[in-house]
Amino acid sequence: MADVEEPKFNSLADRIAALNRQKNFASPPTTKRPPPPPPPGAAKPASQAPTPNSNGTAPTQSPSLPARPQKRNAPSLPQRPNTGRSESAVEPPPTLPSRDAPPPLPDRKNSSQPSPALPARRPSAQPFQNRRGSNSSEVSHISTVSNLSLNPVSSRTSTTSVETTQPTRRVLAPTLDQAKLPPLPPSRKEREAREAQTARENAEREATEVAKAPLLSVRSAPVVPSVGSRPGLPPRLPSRPRDSPAPSHADESPSSAQRRLPPPPSAYVRPSTTFESTRNPSSPGPRSRDEAPPPVPLSSRPTFAQIDAVAVRASANQTDVCLICRDFSAPDRVAAQYPNHSLPRHDPVGYLANVLCGPFPSATDKARAIFTWCHHNIAYNVEEFFGKCIKGRSVDETIFHGKAVCQGYAEVYQAIAQRAGLQCVVVGGHGKGYGYTPLTKNQPPPPRDPTGHAWNAVSIDNGEWKLLDACWGAGSVGNQQYHKQFKPQMFCLSNELFGLKHFPQNEQYFFRSDGRIPTWEEYMIGPVRGEKAEFYGTATDEGVSEFTFSPAEKHIPVYSGEVVRFQFGKVCEHWNPERHGKGKSYLLLMKIQGLDGRKEDMVPLETDGFWWWTDIAARDLGAPGQTIFLYALTTMNNKDARGVSKEEYYRIKNSGGYSMSWAIYAKWELV
Repeated sequence: MADVEEPKFNSLADRIAALNRQKNFASPPTTKRPPPPPPPGAAKPASQAPTPNSNGTAPTQSPSLPARPQKRNAPSLPQRPNTGRSESAVEPPPTLPSRDAPPPLPDRKNSSQPSPALPARRPSAQPFQNRRGSNSSEVSHISTVSNLSLNPVSSRTSTTSVETTQPTRRVLAPTLDQAKLPPLPPSRKEREAREAQTARENAEREATEVAKAPLLSVRSAPVVPSVGSRPGLPPRLPSRPRDSPAPSHADESPSSAQRRLPPPPSAYVRPSTTFESTRNPSSPGPRSRDEAPPPVPLSSRPTFAQIDAVAVRASANQTDVCLICRDFSAPDRVAAQYPNHSLPRHDPVGYLANVLCGPFPSATDKARAIFTWCHHNIAYNVEEFFGKCIKGRSVDETIFHGKAVCQGYAEVYQAIAQRAGLQCVVVGGHGKGYGYTPLTKNQPPPPRDPTGHAWNAVSIDNGEWKLLDACWGAGSVGNQQYHKQFKPQMFCLSNELFGLKHFPQNEQYFFRSDGRIPTWEEYMIGPVRGEKAEFYGTATDEGVSEFTFSPAEKHIPVYSGEVVRFQFGKVCEHWNPERHGKGKSYLLLMKIQGLDGRKEDMVPLETDGFWWWTDIAARDLGAPGQTIFLYALTTMNNKDARGVSKEEYYRIKNSGGYSMSWAIYAKWELV
C-alpha cells in the first residue's frame, strides 16, 4: 500500500474542519445482533435532517440508539382490611406532611466572564528547533519529546508517522562552583609530607641559630635543658692562687650567678629543722691544687655503737615483713587471758573482738590474736567426727561448747575478725589432713572433689590477703584422739606453701603472689612425683623447713651406685634459733644401717647456720626394706644437747660411757 501524503494545515481550525468533512466513512460491517424493538407505546424520536457536509453530499446517518424504556410506576399495594370495621368504612390513610424543599443551588457564574490569567510559564530547559505541527504525527508531544531525548531511530507507534532527522543535542547539567564546596581534609601522604617538611625546616633553623644562655626569672625557676642540639660545656677556669683577688661580680655571666630560692608564701612559715643551718652558706670559690682538704668534723661522726644500732633496726624492719620471724608474743599473751568460760553470755563475739583486737593497731596482730585464742579455747570434736554425727551450731554455741570441727573453727574466726573490722572469709575446699593418702608413683590422681575441709582468708597489713588454718593450728588428730599442740606455721606460711596442702573450691581464694591457679592434678600429685618422705612437726619448732628436704621422695634405691645428698634448710633466711626459737640448734644426725644393713651408724651433718647437709653412698645406707632416720641430738649424758658441735659429739662418743637421746625429724625407706 502506497503512502498517502497528508495535507498541510496552517491552523487548528483548518484541521478541525477537515476532520468534519471526512465523516462520510462507512461503518464496517458488523455481525452484532440488532437492538431489541422499542416497547409498545413509546414514541419514536423525530429524525433529524442530515446536515450536508462541505462537499455537498449528504452524509450517511449513523445508526441511532434505541430509546431507554421508561420506568413504570409500581402498582399500589392492596389495602389491608380492618377486622373491626367494614370494608366500606375504611378510611384512607392520613397524608404525610410535605417535606421541605431543598434550598436552591447558587447561580452559576456566567461562563462568558474571562477566567483569571495564568502565570507566565517558565521557558523550557530543552528548546526544540523546527517544531513540527500537530498534523505531522498522531503521536503525542510527550512521546515525541521522550523519543528525541532518547535519540530513537524512528517512531513505530503509528503507520502514518513521518520520520524526520533532527540533530541531537545533549544538554549537560550546569557546572558546580568549586569555591563554594568545603575543602577536603588532607590525606595521609599529604600530612606526612607536611610533617617531614616542618621537621626539616626546624632542623635547619636550629642548626643556623646561635645557642643562647637560658634566661633566669625573678623567682629563679630551674633551667630546663633544650631538646635540640646541646651546647658544649664552657672551658674550665684555671686555678688561681690563694691570695688572688676575688673575681668581680660584674664579670660573671648570668648563667653562673647564684640561684635564689623563691620566697615562701606569707600565710605559711616553714619551721626550722635540726638539719638546717642558721647561717647562709657561702659559695666556695676555686681551690688550689696544693691546698689541703678541710678536716673531717669529729663531732658529727657516728660511733660504732650507733652504727650497730642502725644495723639492728634495719634487720628488725626486714623481719617485720616476714611473718615467721615476727614477734607475736604480745598478741599470744593477750589471747591466753580470756578463756571461753569467763566470757559474758551476752554477745561473746563482740567482747572477744574488743579485748583481743583492741590493744593492737596492726591488722596482722589482730589476726594473730584471734588465731591463738582458737588454739587455747576450742578443741577438735573427735566424738562427733568419728561418730559421723556432726551437729550444726551457731558461733556463740561453739564458743561456749569449746569443741568444733574445721567448719566451726572457720566460722568462729570469721565472726570475731569481722566484728573487729577485719575483712575475712571462710574458704571451703580439700585439705591433705587426717585420712589423706599420698599418691604412689605413676598413680593417677582421683577425680576432682575439693570438699571436706574449711579454713580462712583474712586481710592483714597493707591490704594483703593471708591464708590461715585455725583448726590445724590448734592441734592434730591421731588414733581417734585429739592432741592439742600449737602450730604457728599454719598462720605464718606463705600462700604458695599453704596451697600445697589446701585446694579451695573457689579458684579466687588461692591468693598466690604470682597470680597462678594450680590445677587439681598438680595439687594432688604435688611437687614430688610419688610418695613424700615422712616429716615430723618437731622439726618445724626448731626452725627446720619440711619444704627444703632433699631427697624429698620417700623411697631411696640402694643399688643405684650414686652418692645421696641429705640436705635441709631453715624456715626463714633470717630466723635466729636463740631469738625466734627455744635456744641454740640441735646437732642433726643421719641414722643409717651400714653396708648391706649389717652395722648401724650415726653420721652428723655439716652446717653453715642456714643449711645442714651430708653425703652418703647409697650402698652404705643399708639393705632394701630397711628404714633410715634424721635425728636431732636432744640430750647427752643427761644434759641438754643444744649447741653441741660435731667435734664435741665425736669426743664424747669415743670416750667410752655416755648416754644420748634423740628426736625424730624425718624418715625414709630403702628399696
